[in-house]
Amino acid sequence: MPQDLPVAGPGPLRHVLVVDDSRAQRHILSMQLRRWGYRVTESETAEAALDLCATDDVDIVISDWMMPGMTGLEFCRKFRGLGRESYGYFVLLTSKSEKTEIADGLEAGADDFLAKPVAGNELRARLRAGERMLAMQAELLAKNRVIVNTLTELQKVYDSLDRDLIEARKLQQTLIRDRVRDYAWAKASLLLRNSGRVGGDLVGSFRVDDDRVVVYSIDVSGHGVASAMMTARLAGFLTGTSPEQNLAFQQGPMGGHILLPPEDVAERFNRLMLEEIQAEQYFTMIFAVVDRAAGRLSLVQAGHPHPMLIRASGEVQRLGEGGLPIGLIPGADYVRHDVAVGPGDRLVLVSDGFTECPLPGNRDFGEEGLTESLRRSSNMSGADMLEALVWDLTQQAGCDVFPDDLSAVVLDLLQE
Repeated sequence: MPQDLPVAGPGPLRHVLVVDDSRAQRHILSMQLRRWGYRVTESETAEAALDLCATDDVDIVISDWMMPGMTGLEFCRKFRGLGRESYGYFVLLTSKSEKTEIADGLEAGADDFLAKPVAGNELRARLRAGERMLAMQAELLAKNRVIVNTLTELQKVYDSLDRDLIEARKLQQTLIRDRVRDYAWAKASLLLRNSGRVGGDLVGSFRVDDDRVVVYSIDVSGHGVASAMMTARLAGFLTGTSPEQNLAFQQGPMGGHILLPPEDVAERFNRLMLEEIQAEQYFTMIFAVVDRAAGRLSLVQAGHPHPMLIRASGEVQRLGEGGLPIGLIPGADYVRHDVAVGPGDRLVLVSDGFTECPLPGNRDFGEEGLTESLRRSSNMSGADMLEALVWDLTQQAGCDVFPDDLSAVVLDLLQE
C-alpha cells in the first residue's frame, strides 16, 4: 500500500494525540498521520497531554515511554483513570523489550507498543488495530444506548401498568367489601388474598330468603389480568342485589325469581362459558345452598377442592365427589350433594391455593394440613379461623408469599 493513501476509516476524522518530548519525533509522526487522514494534536509533556485529554475528545494516543516529569507509563495509568465515556486506544513508544516492562505497560492500560525508531508500515498496522477496536467500542456504546433507552421506555410502561394493576387490585377487593356478612341465623366470613397484583379467585355469599343463604367459591384458570377480568364478570352473574342478573335464579310463573338447584347453576355457567363467553379460560367452583327450614345443605362441586363440614361436635367431614371444571366440556353433568345440617355446624370452602401450596420436603399442604388446621381453630370465629388457616400455611411454608391465590369462605350456622 503506497504511503500517500489514507488508512483512517470513513466518517469523522480520528483524533490522534502524539506525546513526545522530542520535537523532531513528534513532527515526523504527525506528518505521517496527517497524510493518512488523521486529525493530529501534538504535546511536548505528559502533563499537558493529560489536561488536553480531560477536555478534548481523543481517539488514539501515541506516547513516548521515557519523558522528563511524568513518564508515558504514568500518563497511561492516569489517562485510564479519567473516566471517559469513549475508549481511547493507547500506544506506547519504547525501546524497551523486556517482558517485565511490557507487562508493566499492559498493566497500566496500554493497548499496544511500538519500537523506536518507528517503522511506517508497523505504525499503520497498529493504527488499523486501533481503528477496529474503536469501531467495535463505538458500536457497543450505540447498542448500549439503544438498550438503555429501551429499558427506560419499558420501565415507564411497567410503571404505568403497575399503577393500573394496583387500582385493579383495589377494585377487585371491592367484590368482597364486606368480609363478614351476618344473616341473623348464619354468618359468612370471606377471605381473598391474591398472589400477584390481581388474581383469579372469587368468593361470595348472598341471601335468597329468610331461610336460605348461598355461598360460593370460584377459581379461574391462570393468573393475572385475564383471570381477574373473568372473576369480575362472574361476580356480576352472582349478585345478590339483582336476582334478574343472577345466573342462579330463573323467573317464576308469578313473575318472581326462583333459585335453581346447584347442579343447574353449574350447567348454566358451563353453557355460558362455552357458548357465549368462549374464552380460553375455565374455572372450578363450589356453589352451596343452606336451607335452615329444611335443615339441609345442597352443593355442587365442579373441580374445586372438597368442601369441609365441621360439625357442632368438632367432627370434620369431607364433602363432594370432585366433578368437572366449568367451561371445559359441552354438556357436562354436575351432581348435587345433599347433607343434613343444623345450628352449630360450619361449612368451609377453600381454593387450591391452600391445598396445593408447596411445603419444604417436596410435599404440599393438602387436605390433611387443611383438616388439622381447621380442628385446631374450631373454637374460633369464622374470620379468626381464616386468619389462623393463613398463619398455619405461612408457618409450614416458611414464607408469606405464595405461588397461587388464596381464597376461602366459612359459613357458620348460628345457635338459635
